[in-house]
Amino acid sequence: MSALRPDLAIIAREVAPASRILDVGCGDGALMAALRDGKQVDARGMELDRANVTECVARGLSVIQGNADTDLADYPDAAFDYAILSQTLQTTMRPDLVLEQLLRIGKHAFVSFPNFAHWRVRLSLLWGGRMPVTRLLPVAWYETPNIHHVTIDDFRALVKERGIRVDGAWFLSGDRLTSDAAANFRAEHAVFLLSR
Repeated sequence: MSALRPDLAIIAREVAPASRILDVGCGDGALMAALRDGKQVDARGMELDRANVTECVARGLSVIQGNADTDLADYPDAAFDYAILSQTLQTTMRPDLVLEQLLRIGKHAFVSFPNFAHWRVRLSLLWGGRMPVTRLLPVAWYETPNIHHVTIDDFRALVKERGIRVDGAWFLSGDRLTSDAAANFRAEHAVFLLSR
């Protein structure tokens, strides 16, 4: 599982063996394949991009084409041990409603996202006056799928407002873990484990 993207490696490490997961916005299925092969997880996926769905199916993964904003409502309550949404929250139309659906269909939810309050993003706006292009935000503002620029503090406020419990939180600076201290300023990426 070491070949996984850093946020996915954290999730893979924390998911219990032999559990049932739904990976929403599963991309090429790297996390699902790692969990299936390494932890005998019953992994299902939902992905918007047709080419990624085809790639997942070719890898022997159970993936359907679907949209997190509309299609999560089709899943029954508590159908999964974990619902996973990695680097997808900021691309949804209503992140708050998607989060509610994740916690309805999963006993736990992993959510990871790029932190738009990271110091490099702030510096780019302050000194350059332009939306940043970074390793984690690699495309210009006009071609990015990101429609909600969420920060760690914004996300914490949302889960507190909704009465959602934070069971774990990990913060990445580059590819390495960083502490919770000043994470909103120092971390490029956040991973949260949530439950009701």
